[in-house]
Amino acid sequence: MNFLRNFMAGRYGPDHLNTALIIAGLIISLISRFAILNLLVYVSYLLLILAVFRMLSRNIPKRRAENDKFLRYWWPVKQNFKKMYANIKDRKTHKFFKCPSCGNLLRVPRGKGKMQITCPKCGERFTKKT
Repeated sequence: MNFLRNFMAGRYGPDHLNTALIIAGLIISLISRFAILNLLVYVSYLLLILAVFRMLSRNIPKRRAENDKFLRYWWPVKQNFKKMYANIKDRKTHKFFKCPSCGNLLRVPRGKGKMQITCPKCGERFTKKT
């Protein structure tokens, strides 16, 4: 165990970008098995080698900057998936409407008949059947 600890001392190690590279490499590798495309196999190997290179790198500031840039693009995508999952989960108990004025997504309970909905963002009032 000390050998591994001493070997990794001063190296960057795993991060979010490495995890994404490994997952993408494995998915592309699985797709290449079904599609029988040799190019995809090489792309998957390249992604896995890049992930290992990043983990063993000693240039910590550069690797951290790469990870920060990746997270700037990945975070909004992740949040959109979380919102979509929450909307799907709440679909049975709530109905979702977009405000006609500002486009804000509003959640109202189902089964209340016609309701006057007020947008908390812009104050627009509109009537919809729930």
